[in-house]
This record gives sequence, structure tokens and C-alpha cells, in this order.
Amino acid sequence: MRSAREQQYGKEADAGEPASGREATVTAEGLPEWLDPVAQVAATIEPPQLSRFLPPESGGRQSAVLILFGQGPRGPELLLMERAGTLRSHAGQPSFPGGALDPEDGDPEGSGPVRAALREAQEETGLDPSGVQVFAVLPRLYIPVSGFVVTPVLGWWHRPSPVGAVDQAETARVFTVPVADLTNPAHRVTTRHPSGHIGPAFLVENALVWGFTAGVIDRILHYAGWEIPWDRDKAVPLDWRS
Repeated sequence: MRSAREQQYGKEADAGEPASGREATVTAEGLPEWLDPVAQVAATIEPPQLSRFLPPESGGRQSAVLILFGQGPRGPELLLMERAGTLRSHAGQPSFPGGALDPEDGDPEGSGPVRAALREAQEETGLDPSGVQVFAVLPRLYIPVSGFVVTPVLGWWHRPSPVGAVDQAETARVFTVPVADLTNPAHRVTTRHPSGHIGPAFLVENALVWGFTAGVIDRILHYAGWEIPWDRDKAVPLDWRS
């Protein structure tokens, strides 16, 4: 018998939804032991524990991102991508694969975000979704500057496939970051935007990971018990174009 969480996002919830051809089952069974703390956190975490930016009661553009954990040469790692430097918004900024829900993804209140996260990851990085086990769906968050209501979808890359920038006009590169680098205090900084926003960031893989992406990573590391104390006074300024 499937759990209530599997039934909510799995095929049982898809009656009347458009067929997408993408698996939408969510299950934490069979995960590697090192991912257990993340799965446990995902099952109980509340929205305010993830971000102070929460969705409005109505409005906002429904979207989803894939937070994909894999096992690399240096241990657990996360898949990220870097937006093209020519884009009008967030140019050159690292992010999770993801984007807005399409009608064929299905119900935003059901399995739509899971399908959207896998579809966008495939379109942006060439990832084979069949090698991904979705093991949790986090509460919706909000990005005020863009009006996106974002559902973070957590995945285990149990069968890795080749990835890379599918469209150079949209994506500069696709890369993985060892969790050991993300938890390393030497790679952790605080960003300060001219707008007044202050948030956690990571200096990894020749990139500054900040904003929404860094905020979610920071909270996962913290609540999973992976965080190592770091110097929050070590600040990196951002400019208005960021």
C-alpha cells in the first residue's frame, strides 16, 4: 500500500489530469542512508522554516524546481545550472533546474509540480527523468521579484545520465557541487544586495550561488544536521543588476 504522500502526488491523484508521460510517484523507499535526514526533514518542515517569503493567498505564477541529489566521486552532490549571461533577469546566476508549470503538467495542487520539475530539468540539462526517484515535495515558497510560487521537488539520482546545457541562449552550463563543498565554512558567505536583502551564499565551482537557490540549500543543510558553523560576517556585495 502506498503512503498518503505517495497517493497525493502519484497516479491516484491524476484523475482528470492531462497525460504527460512522466512518472509523478513520490516515495522515500530505497534511498541511500545518507539521504535519510533530508527525507525526514522534508516530511515535517513548515514553510516559515524554509523562507520568510511565502506565497500570497491568491495569484503568482505556479512553478517548480528539481533539487537533485546524486552520488559523485567526492560523495553526495547537488545538480545546479548557471543561467546564460545574456538573459534579461538573473543573468549568470546559478539555480536549480525548473520553471513554470505547463497545462500538460497537470494540477498544481496535485502532481503538476513533480511533472514540471522533471520536464524542466530534462529540457534544460538533458537529464533522463527515468533515472530520478522523487522522494519528497517541500512546501511552496515565493519569489517576490518575479512573482513565482515555487514548489521545490526533491529527487535522488539513482541512475545518473549525461547532462549539459541544452540551449546556450538560456543556460551557460550545468554542473554538480559536492555537499562537502557546500558545508565547508570556507565556501560560505553572506550576500548583501543594494535593495537591502541579506542572505546566505556559497562560493563553489567558480560560481556564487545566492538568492532563492542558496536560501533553500542553506535551510536543507541546517535542518538535516549537515551545517558546519561558518562566519556570517564574511559578506559579498551584489549590484543592482543581480
